[in-house]
Formats: sequence, structure tokens, C-alpha cells
Amino acid sequence: MSKGKILVVDDDLNICELLRLYIEREDFDVIIANDGVEAVEIFKKEQPDLILLDIMLPNMDGWQVCKEIRKTSNRPVIMLTAKGELFDKILGLELGADDYIVKPFEAKEVIARIHAVLRRTSAPNPQEVSKEINWDKLAINLTNYELRVNGNLIDTPPKEMELLYYLASNPNKVFTRDQLLDKVWGFDYYGDSRTVDVHVKRLREKINGVSDQWSLKTVWGIGYKFDLKS
Repeated sequence: MSKGKILVVDDDLNICELLRLYIEREDFDVIIANDGVEAVEIFKKEQPDLILLDIMLPNMDGWQVCKEIRKTSNRPVIMLTAKGELFDKILGLELGADDYIVKPFEAKEVIARIHAVLRRTSAPNPQEVSKEINWDKLAINLTNYELRVNGNLIDTPPKEMELLYYLASNPNKVFTRDQLLDKVWGFDYYGDSRTVDVHVKRLREKINGVSDQWSLKTVWGIGYKFDLKS
């Protein structure tokens, strides 16, 4: 019985077939796309459970593909980057990627990352309590990924939503950037903590000054907290 459907996007046919071989051994169905435009079309048609997405693609690069996917879906995306440079990693995360893998990679690492990401992003049990937090003029619903500020629905990328939800779930508790990377992104980003700063900055553009009862506060030299006034 299939565990799910995985879309592999890479213009290197050898890499695609290698990944297909290993992923199918894990009882997943595999779909292949070799350029960005084809990847978007296949994603819309097949609705895979996870996407392995190379950055350097013909016709449309992996960053643009990720942006297109995120317009309509929160399905997990693992970026494949040949460079392993900090800029590539941060940009991928800002666009909504759930993980990244640096080429050349071991097939076993890819399989481990696939299982880890699917565990983190699996659909919640319908019997679970809805993941929603409400403060003055702020409503964060992580069940349907909706953010309402002063009653207005605000378009917010998944990782920004998850970061705000985590901080607001723990009011007045200070978290380091590394702690937030671990709790929100779910694995070690090898010191790439600047992505937290970028996400906080974008959240502040959406929520700052809305209420005098709470704020997203920087604790200098440490990290961030959701500051709830007593």
C-alpha cells in the first residue's frame, strides 16, 4: 500500500532515477518533472504529498516554483541546492520551504528527511482540539492557517504563521533564535539563524501597533518573545 505521492523535480535525469529507486523502495509513488513549468503543472494535477525541488531548473527556477506552490498549498517542499550557500538556504526558507538538502547528498539522508518532514506536516487528527490562539485584535488559527488582525484576514506564509503561533502560545517567554529554529522549523539549520530575524521583521509589518496589550519584542542579545502586558 502506497504511503503517499512524491514529486521529484530536477533536470538531471540520473538524479531523478536514483531518487525514484530509493523512494519507491519506501513504498511511495514517485512522479518526475524536469523543468519548473512542468513541475507546477504536475503539482496542480497530481497534488503530491511532498515535493523534492531542485533550485537550478530550466524555464522556471525552484524558487519561483516554490512561490507558485505556496499560493495555493501548504504541501511540504524540500529544496535541493548544489551550492549549499547560506543565501540559497535562507531564500528557500523565506519562500516557504520546509527543509533543504545540499548536493551531493546520500540517498539515505533524503529518505530520512522525507520521513521527518512528513511527520511534522502530517494532517492533524480531526478529533484534536483546534489550534487557535486569540489575543486582543489578534487571532491565529493553525488548523486552517488563517491570521486575522483587527478582524481582517492577512495573507501570511506558513512559516511566519507557525512562528507567530509558537511565540503567542508562550507569552512572555524568551526564546533564542536557535530554539525557534528547532521548534518551528524542526531541525538544525547549522547556525542560519538570520532567517528568524527576517520572519520576525515581516510579522511586525503585519501586526505592530495593532494593540497596546501585546507586542512582538526583541530581547537584545538573546532572541524574541511575545510580550503580553499584565
